[in-house]
Amino acid sequence: MLPVLAALLLAAPARADEVDRIEKLYRAGQRSEALREVDVALAQRPRDAQMRFLKGLMLLDAKRTDEAAQIFTTLTEEYPELPDPYNNLAVIQASRGQLQSALQLLQTALRNDPKHRAALENLGDVHLALAVQAWSASQALAKGDDAALQRKLKLARELQALPPSAPVARTPG
Repeated sequence: MLPVLAALLLAAPARADEVDRIEKLYRAGQRSEALREVDVALAQRPRDAQMRFLKGLMLLDAKRTDEAAQIFTTLTEEYPELPDPYNNLAVIQASRGQLQSALQLLQTALRNDPKHRAALENLGDVHLALAVQAWSASQALAKGDDAALQRKLKLARELQALPPSAPVARTPG
């Protein structure tokens, strides 16, 4: 599930060996140590986009979503051409129920990279959630038994309950 950060072409890349070493540490379950190492690296190179992105992923994985969102937001402002920060920020927004915001972020990610697999999958999930919202609102307004609408809602909710085929967000671990 750990992303290949080499695919993330950032303008101020960290040394690949350092990023790999920290990722391995993180995957090995030494998460606190890995986060400390990221902080040390960022103290030396505060504008290192790859290291900041890695920290955002670690924070997201640790459920420290506000901090992760701030990192991803800053990265979208500084590197608006990159899809990954938009994708991860969209995951946070969707988890908060802010589906329209998530939709816009994913559309931006896909404008930057139309073949971004995680963003495409996340876009499908957001569209499905929006469909469930609309169908639920329609059902609430229905005057009678609408079997077709009920079938749609049942199937959509079953799809939502399925585990994702890939990580929803590119998170370590």
